[in-house]
Amino acid sequence: MRDEDKNTALLDWYDIHARNLPWREPPGAAIQPDPYRVWLSEVMLQQTTVAAVKSYFERFTMLWPGVTDLAAAEDAHVMGEWAGLGYYARARNLLKCARVVAHDLNGRFPDSEEALLLLPGIGPYTAAAIASIAFDRPATVMDGNVERVMARLFAVETPLPAAKPKLKALAGRLTPRVRPGDYAQAVMDLGATICTPRNPACGLCPLRDPCQARAQGIAADLPKKTPRKPKPTRQGIVYLARRDDGAWLLETRPDKGLLGGMLGWPGSDWAETAPQETPPMEARWHDPGAEVRHTFTHFHLRLSLRLAHVPQDARPERGQFLPLARFRPSDLPTVMRKAFDFASKVAMLD
Repeated sequence: MRDEDKNTALLDWYDIHARNLPWREPPGAAIQPDPYRVWLSEVMLQQTTVAAVKSYFERFTMLWPGVTDLAAAEDAHVMGEWAGLGYYARARNLLKCARVVAHDLNGRFPDSEEALLLLPGIGPYTAAAIASIAFDRPATVMDGNVERVMARLFAVETPLPAAKPKLKALAGRLTPRVRPGDYAQAVMDLGATICTPRNPACGLCPLRDPCQARAQGIAADLPKKTPRKPKPTRQGIVYLARRDDGAWLLETRPDKGLLGGMLGWPGSDWAETAPQETPPMEARWHDPGAEVRHTFTHFHLRLSLRLAHVPQDARPERGQFLPLARFRPSDLPTVMRKAFDFASKVAMLD
């Protein structure tokens, strides 16, 4: 089957089976996709599932309908609304990018990959996705779904990540000049719904006839992946202090590093060796003998808890007390919220 025929088959399938997503215009719609919504969704979707992103996207676009609205938002408000979505550097770059577009580009996103790549937080995938979907440029969009479809369609047995250049070249060869935005979304939808990692539904696939992996009976085995090294485990301590009036001792983490710019509990560094006690103030710290566990991309984390009730006139050396009326547990990143959930159940902090 010629490449043009593959594209036609895929687009015909997409016209009928396109997923209904809050940031997407349906195929054939007369409305041009909003670059702001495309950009926002693509940043949120980086290493995050569609199911997890939907509610965040809807809340963000309700609070900040356009890029100038987001650019004018307070950092703490945006970081709080992002809490729980993970990979918090994305939220910091989201604000940086919005402010560049709003202040330096008159609120308009550029329409080429090259210009988009100059914006904060936009890498090759996101630039290609925005150029293709929002501006209908023939850009090659590569994510895990596209890699999987290409690996199977052409029976590429080289393991990832070594296979990435070849898979991108194959995807680029297939990217059409007509409806490239719909095509990019069609390939991603195909990988998400039909050409899935496990148990691909080959019988329903519009590309089943030209698929070389299906013909060889190896579709479910592709793409191959180089085995990952085991994740190390790091340890740390977090200190949860509650004042007599109900205020909690919190701090904003440094902009750089994990959970950068997020609200959290004062604590120790995270290391593979046992941490040293570094309390943020003098108090009768209680060790409940509990820890919270969380897994990041590159390591597992185990945080021991220290709890304390402190008087109204307590003066911390680090952090500041946030009045109960202004404290929203939902503003905490997931690992910090796990610590709060435990502490809030302990009788001494009721």
